[in-house]
Amino acid sequence: MSTEFEPAYVALLESGELKRRVEAAYQRLAACDICPRECGVNRLQDEEGVCRTGKRAVVSSFNPHFGEEAPLVGRGGSGTIFFSWCNLKCQFCQNYEISQLGQGREVEPEDLAAMMLRLQDIGCHNINFVSPTHVVPQILAGVLIAAQAGLRLPLVYNTGGYDSLSTLALLDGVFDIYMPDMKYADAEIALKYSKIKDYPAINRAAVKEMHRQVGDLVMDERGIALRGLLVRHLVLPEGLAGTGEIVRFLATEISPNTYLNVMDQYRPCYKAGALPPLNRRITRQEYEEAVRLAHEAGLHRLDDRQARLMWILW
Repeated sequence: MSTEFEPAYVALLESGELKRRVEAAYQRLAACDICPRECGVNRLQDEEGVCRTGKRAVVSSFNPHFGEEAPLVGRGGSGTIFFSWCNLKCQFCQNYEISQLGQGREVEPEDLAAMMLRLQDIGCHNINFVSPTHVVPQILAGVLIAAQAGLRLPLVYNTGGYDSLSTLALLDGVFDIYMPDMKYADAEIALKYSKIKDYPAINRAAVKEMHRQVGDLVMDERGIALRGLLVRHLVLPEGLAGTGEIVRFLATEISPNTYLNVMDQYRPCYKAGALPPLNRRITRQEYEEAVRLAHEAGLHRLDDRQARLMWILW
């Protein structure tokens, strides 16, 4: 990491604003509207909405991860913390044991802080919160404790992309790197396969706000991400994800300099076997078409699978 880099949350810590953000976030759990589902349950009393999570976050695992995008991985890996449960109900989720079945253990903010500090101590380049949307208050509380104890790594918000603008406002100046999915361009397809309403409109508004906060991806002299937006887009069979529309949105309404990972790893999982055409992998031609569409839209910072492997071996 560049010696001149200081993560965004340090200034909020020193001003006392980070503590105020924690308090504001927890107040919203009393009639939960943390995500766009706005279930209204009292999570402070461990009532559960769609995300099946009460007052405490549930963590599946934490560890250095070397399978993330190249700018996150470097030599030391991305320090991932995997949260259980999710505000989406993707019928093809490849991590469904965690996201839909809730495998993991409840933790306190002090536990989250200890995880962050451990990942920093072993040389990770960032703290990468996977599926954070439904546990933003708990994450903020953990970051406050960890920052007071010396955490100074960039924070990555690694989300399914169904995030509310009011919650993202709580994160402004806290997170250095946003990494949202853009899963679908069509609302009916999103409802069918992820049981979610208005995904495209909410997702696009969220991505715009994320970019407003952090801008295009900035890396240090080693190619390690310090700040900015990375977008993930999983190619689905028969163009169900609406790749063409999504890449045109990114190029024209976000930035042609958007760093985009066009993901080729779709495979049938969870309930996908009963939902053709999701019951098969994508073809090479389908993936190459998605990449072609991204280039034609004007996007030029595409994650390269071979480059990612070279980073792992470096």
